Amino acid sequence: MSRLELLIGLLCCFPLAACLRCYSCVFPAISPLDCLEFPLECPAGQRCLSSEASGHQGPIYLTIYEKSCANPSQCGRSGQKYSAGVVFNYTNDCCDTDLCNGAGPAAAALAWGVWLLAAVALLLP
Repeated sequence: MSRLELLIGLLCCFPLAACLRCYSCVFPAISPLDCLEFPLECPAGQRCLSSEASGHQGPIYLTIYEKSCANPSQCGRSGQKYSAGVVFNYTNDCCDTDLCNGAGPAAAALAWGVWLLAAVALLLP
């Protein structure tokens, strides 16, 4: 690798440059704590998105949470989506610092604690 290529690579990921990292959910989750978050490097010009969508089918109410990279035009938007026979009302919130759309360490610790308690309960006779 030439020095020029190395310099360009380093400048690309300089904190003031556009190498924003955001959490991305593998699957939409029904609880903010259920979201399996994986860091993802966003394309230049995108922001970190946290989205919440609520809907109901008859007596069943459902809220879905998503996290990803997003174009700025998707930020601050609210509206309706239609999926799987359900109309969801959604709200998109964005932020623009590394991994800013995560649940935070306290929520993550709580989620792992709940999983650990459930695993211990399954092992007890």
